[in-house]
Amino acid sequence: MADGAAQLSANLSTLEREFEIIAHNMANVSTTGFKRRCNSFTQAMEAQAGPSNGTGDGSSQSVFDFSQGTLVQTDRTLDLALYGKGFFVLESPEGPLYTRHGVFQTNENGQIVDTAGRLVAGTSGPVIVPPNVDVSEIQVDDSGRVSAGTVPLGQLRVVEFGDREDQLLPYGLNCFRTPKDVEPRDAPGVVVRQGYTEASNVKLIDELVNMITVSRLYQATMKLATARKDNTTSAIDVAMG
Repeated sequence: MADGAAQLSANLSTLEREFEIIAHNMANVSTTGFKRRCNSFTQAMEAQAGPSNGTGDGSSQSVFDFSQGTLVQTDRTLDLALYGKGFFVLESPEGPLYTRHGVFQTNENGQIVDTAGRLVAGTSGPVIVPPNVDVSEIQVDDSGRVSAGTVPLGQLRVVEFGDREDQLLPYGLNCFRTPKDVEPRDAPGVVVRQGYTEASNVKLIDELVNMITVSRLYQATMKLATARKDNTTSAIDVAMG
């Protein structure tokens, strides 16, 4: 009996976490390059036709959905979007970070950086725009080669992780890091689009449906937990005479 009550409590906690993840997805529906999280626990409860009588392990596997977002034309020179599986590489004091948030600019040294000032990695070091070159003159081709007119400036580093992409860890500000045993590899199949950003892959209607489902399952689990508590109280009253 106690084990069943503890399991129902664990299920409620897991549903609360899933609700928070869905709310976070919805809050980032307009965030450039955002990748939604999806969960397994609600689907498992749905498959068994609602909350069980305190069974299951109460666990939820939360994974990132790295599906492609819609490309939005901005015509801004250093807005870059990726079409296909891949990530831009950012240099940080904590090591390389990986992002689809391709809203870039130049710093005081002419280096291409992200909105947090982190260097955007090139295949041979940071890509530097000479002081005599206006940002509007920069061209980035589909493979990530950066130039100003006929003068090459560098090549952006774009990587992928193949079937280990789901092992990437969130770092914040639309960035990911890797576990120690996961290494990036070149992503020759990805296309770099200049003057575009990638929209969030959150679909608001789908998230609203997920939120309703989680809320319904939470309420049903609460009713089951209350019923078990009432039954236990009644059994104790009978036993006490």
